[in-house]
Amino acid sequence: MRGQLRAFVIGAATSGAGKTTVTMAILAALRRRGLVVQPFKAGPDFIDPGHHAVAAGRPSHNLDTWMLSADENRAIFQRHAAGADVAVVEGVMGLHDGFGPLDDTGSTAHLAKLLGLPVALVVDAKGMAGSIAALAGGFVGFDPALGFVGVIANRVGGPGHAAILGQALAGRSGLPPFLGGLVKEPGLAMPERHLGLITADEGAFDAAKLARLADWAEQGLDLDALLAGAAELDLIPLDEPAPPTRPVVTIGVARDAAFCFYYAENLRRLRQAGATLKFFSPIDDPAPPPGLDGLYLGGGYPELFAHKLSQNQTMRRAIARAVADGLPVLAECGGMLYLGQAVVDKSGQGWPMAGALDIVTRMGDKLSGLGYRQATFTADNPLGPAGTTGRGHEFHYSSIDEGASGAQAGVFELRGRAGGPARLAGYRVGNAVASYMHFHFGGNPDLARNFVEFCRKGQP
Repeated sequence: MRGQLRAFVIGAATSGAGKTTVTMAILAALRRRGLVVQPFKAGPDFIDPGHHAVAAGRPSHNLDTWMLSADENRAIFQRHAAGADVAVVEGVMGLHDGFGPLDDTGSTAHLAKLLGLPVALVVDAKGMAGSIAALAGGFVGFDPALGFVGVIANRVGGPGHAAILGQALAGRSGLPPFLGGLVKEPGLAMPERHLGLITADEGAFDAAKLARLADWAEQGLDLDALLAGAAELDLIPLDEPAPPTRPVVTIGVARDAAFCFYYAENLRRLRQAGATLKFFSPIDDPAPPPGLDGLYLGGGYPELFAHKLSQNQTMRRAIARAVADGLPVLAECGGMLYLGQAVVDKSGQGWPMAGALDIVTRMGDKLSGLGYRQATFTADNPLGPAGTTGRGHEFHYSSIDEGASGAQAGVFELRGRAGGPARLAGYRVGNAVASYMHFHFGGNPDLARNFVEFCRKGQP
């Protein structure tokens, strides 16, 4: 099969239909066939791509029609899908759920049409029989510009139920083919908690569970029909500019169960700008790697590992000393929590953190920040000069008890996806910039280059 890429999108009739579990099963089954499978995820989510990478054996890349331009989405897809046998794009929410109720901008359907890919429609078929045909017919007729590989019925009662669903689709003209039914298997469901799913870095999927997922897909789905109905693409690798010939910059990247929210494209762009990345664990390592020119402290779940992070006093002191010494630092969401004085968990227990930033964060029971954000820099900082813009998103349950003495508060003016009034956000202390913002460097490639160049200034 190598030599021509087959590609499709996995969408769903509604949120909660099980498309992530179905995606994982398909990735695992296709990989077991010996195919090179390249996964992608629609939207700003970090957790699903981590699971994709475990199932496919390749990093999964986010595609997003608000954070990224149409050309950038196509470039990311081409860059990473070229050379693979199959590309699988997991959608977000329901197929046509986007930024508003009157068009599909920002939806899975929007992305599928932008990439020219057909959709495998996942339907929660519990308690459903002939209605699956009405549902599929509604989706097919709703947007003639959108193509379909077929329909996947999830949570079916058994082989007999799956046969009825297949007959309902086959008995009516103009409907997508039935690709099979997946019997409800509670043990295969994605484990969840307050911020979403358990992360790949916490070992949610071991080899045995991946094998069970692959078995599930092979037993319930016609994978040959799925591949036959996928788009056939001839993609060539993109020509990439050569990295700068200036001295290499070494950036330490916090990576463990507490800090695992990084866009793969962000790391690629830092490397492309001339950085060598050294990964380390704030939970387990005594200190960051020696000889660093900068630090990247990404998001994750520091609140769930606050006890371990707090116990690692040598790491906390090393991070605080690095900030005090002027090392450039980008801290996003969980990284910002770690730079603060303490994280207060839901029980009211406070856990000391690095203490480089004079804030205390408190965990709540409800979301305190959610949505796309555009940042405009109010002052020069390691990511760029005043006036620079960047796009990303926020997603957090914590709030800040603000002190910020000795820190520059209000590094960014933030606006939501729909615009509206700006609010000041973020902190700068020394050469460290911290906020709840998760930037996607694909939205403004200058951000990665600016940060690497700022780190390079300390070299002769």
